[in-house]
Amino acid sequence: MREFGLIGRTLRHSFSQTYFTQKFQNLNLEDCQYELFELPTVDELPALLSKHPNLCGLNVTIPYKEKVWPYLTKVAPSAARVGAINTIQFTRDGRLIGHNTDMIGFRDSVRGFLPPDFAGRALILGSGGGSKAVEVALRDLGIGFWVVSRNPLGQGLTYDELTPEIMREHPLLINTTPLGTFPDEHECPPIPYDTLTSQHYLYDLIYNPRETEFMKRGLAVGAQAKNGFEMLCIQAEEAWKIWNTERGNEGEQ
Repeated sequence: MREFGLIGRTLRHSFSQTYFTQKFQNLNLEDCQYELFELPTVDELPALLSKHPNLCGLNVTIPYKEKVWPYLTKVAPSAARVGAINTIQFTRDGRLIGHNTDMIGFRDSVRGFLPPDFAGRALILGSGGGSKAVEVALRDLGIGFWVVSRNPLGQGLTYDELTPEIMREHPLLINTTPLGTFPDEHECPPIPYDTLTSQHYLYDLIYNPRETEFMKRGLAVGAQAKNGFEMLCIQAEEAWKIWNTERGNEGEQ
């Protein structure tokens, strides 16, 4: 049996198991299964690996995309560039190689969401592992941005600094925080929603619920909004490619 799975602290919101289970059924892969592994701390990863010797690949989600780094043998260029890991490849000789497919997932998804002539800037809400993937993707797309968080580091902004002018100059808003994830669907990032207009584009990395409070507030004023389900699908397919390279080959995306 080839075993795959997702590690994170709380996984009841995740569709990854459903996604891959359906994929295995569609491909008639009866020797594959996908499990959810909730870890109270990332320190429990070695014990998980010992308990599941048939693991062939793992996805990584909040809050371990950065914390998992010390447990890996090597990081691929994609993960090194982003500074966060969401996919772990198991090689034939027992090494664990960290990759990042979130960047590809977001880049390809947001490219289809924005109009071809989009020339505005973006506000990235949150500064965790998902935010880092979004930063790299926006650089690839030539879109300038500010990172917004409660306690920003470096040249970021706080939520309190989001003036009407800044909101107007940054029509693309990307929520990379967990605020609004099932079951806490009433939550949302603390931005000045009264400054949103029909010219804004709201992208939420959350996909459960399908329509977050963040998205609802944008849609209410005629803005465009999109959740992270397409990003999930794209990054999952990229992870599947990595897991199915020759297990001794450190294939890179």
